[in-house]
Amino acid sequence: MSHSDWSSFLGELDGLTPIKQDTLPTGHRDERDAAVLAERRRAAETEADAAEPGLSLDNVVLLRPDDMVSYKKPGVQDGVFKKLRLGKYPCEARLDLHHHSVERARDALLNFIRACLRQDLRSVVIVHGKGERCQPPALLKSYVSGWLPQLPEVLACHSALRQHGGSGCLYVLLRKSEQAKQHTRERLQSRQG
Repeated sequence: MSHSDWSSFLGELDGLTPIKQDTLPTGHRDERDAAVLAERRRAAETEADAAEPGLSLDNVVLLRPDDMVSYKKPGVQDGVFKKLRLGKYPCEARLDLHHHSVERARDALLNFIRACLRQDLRSVVIVHGKGERCQPPALLKSYVSGWLPQLPEVLACHSALRQHGGSGCLYVLLRKSEQAKQHTRERLQSRQG
């Protein structure tokens, strides 16, 4: 900005009275502000959950009881996925869907995933069973395996190892919460600083 432009700008400001700033808090936010923000976030998540379309009960790709299930969202590191499929992540929560109807299993699955996210759980097991004695076979397994990739919170899933339930169970990796991501960023910054 040239000297004449600056002088012209200052000339425009001549005669103006500064506004007193009394509406915004200055300095560090207190705990009440954090609580208000957390409550707003919960309300927004609840609204988003209510608006979320239900997982489809139509057009399922039928699997066989012993089929292995494997899914990984783009961007999930190969090493992370390998650790998941080898059962190396500790099971932080477990959902057993045995004897559930498809509709009831869908509701239970959605509620379980939401509860896990609220608790910042990342590695869970979902037991759907093999469905060997059902008609058609593996119906619940087929639906659960089709639903999980539709959920944005699910990063990856894989059939469990035999000692953890085999093809009747899935290891599921959930995304990190924003709070957990922030904690990781702060931890990494403290190492670098």
